[in-house]
Amino acid sequence: MIYQISSGQGPAECELGVAKFLAYLQKYYKISVLETSQGYYENTYRSVRIQTDADLSQFVGSVQWVCPSPYRIGHKRKNWFLDFSSCAEAETEVFDPKQVLFETFRSSGKGGQNVNKVETGVRVIYLPTGQASVCTKERSQYLNKQKAMVRLQQMVQSENQQKQAVIRNENWERHTSLERGNARAKFEGRYFKRVA
Repeated sequence: MIYQISSGQGPAECELGVAKFLAYLQKYYKISVLETSQGYYENTYRSVRIQTDADLSQFVGSVQWVCPSPYRIGHKRKNWFLDFSSCAEAETEVFDPKQVLFETFRSSGKGGQNVNKVETGVRVIYLPTGQASVCTKERSQYLNKQKAMVRLQQMVQSENQQKQAVIRNENWERHTSLERGNARAKFEGRYFKRVA
């Protein structure tokens, strides 16, 4: 599973909370950090994306950290909120040349009698997605086949990039949906001790 820890649009204290919550998770669970967005101060994060096999659903939602501000001494606010959410993963297609169907046909256009007698046009269809590419530009079936395959690979890559961009935008929008209150987990103090 992929999860995101976010300070939302909170102040530097929330960014420090993200770093402390990340350290807490690393202490008790085996996780991999996929991506970080640096916070205002050193060793703080606006957001972190992690991957783990552990079930962290108990934390999904709002996480509260109760602590006096380490940056603004005497500041009245002591409650800082983070967002912990599960992230959708883009289902991308790994191009497999064995999954390509080739069709040949007689092409029209330049080439004289050759185009009327020989099937030089090539249509390639990628079976998992149904995407297709056609090439009739060359007089050689082999060259048309090569060009159609390159186009088909580019089409699959382009679709993968579009899917990943949509997921990235959805994950980014979660930064603005931080709910303050109704915390799923509560931590206190400089040492980030869990109390609920």
